[in-house]
Amino acid sequence: MSTYTNRGDVTDTQWVRLEPLLPPEKPWTGHPNLPHRSIIYGILWIKRTGAPWRDIPERYGNWNTIASRYYRWCKAGVWQRIWETLQAQADAAGRLDWETHFVDGSVVRAHQHAAGAHHTTPEAEALGRSKGGLSTKIHLRAEGQSKPISLVLRVGQRNEAVVFEQVMQQGAVKRPRRGRPRLRPKRVVGDKGYSSRRIRE
Repeated sequence: MSTYTNRGDVTDTQWVRLEPLLPPEKPWTGHPNLPHRSIIYGILWIKRTGAPWRDIPERYGNWNTIASRYYRWCKAGVWQRIWETLQAQADAAGRLDWETHFVDGSVVRAHQHAAGAHHTTPEAEALGRSKGGLSTKIHLRAEGQSKPISLVLRVGQRNEAVVFEQVMQQGAVKRPRRGRPRLRPKRVVGDKGYSSRRIRE
């Protein structure tokens, strides 16, 4: 029976692909965890709405449990492994376009109270002051069908050309068999922010 009941939740088809990539739901010792699927629903709700963790609807479970598991998985690299595995699966199925990739940067305004975390620097927080105020800049590379390949966060005043090499060096997609990961497309398209002799070379 389908458990897909709310807009934005993971569909049954998506869950079949996602579930094997998550840590074991039942720990070796202690009480059973809240089902991963409910946790994922709560995380997606937060990312979709931008609301505080405490406002997660009760149908998804305790907000503290959801937030704790999200940050624990961040620290353990679970999200990165999911990203890399799904990219590799898409490439093996011929669903990634290596003819043309697109690069661009987009500024995201930050809340005035966003900065100031203990033991961090502006670069570590990816927060800086540009003309629009406190902001972060997202530098993204996407393949020809708009699927994201790599993403780098930097301070808002950092221009695209400075981050270009890092954006291109990330996003290597593993091949199902032996061989070097795929990294470089045949061509890259970007706006005039990337127009320099060094980048062309």
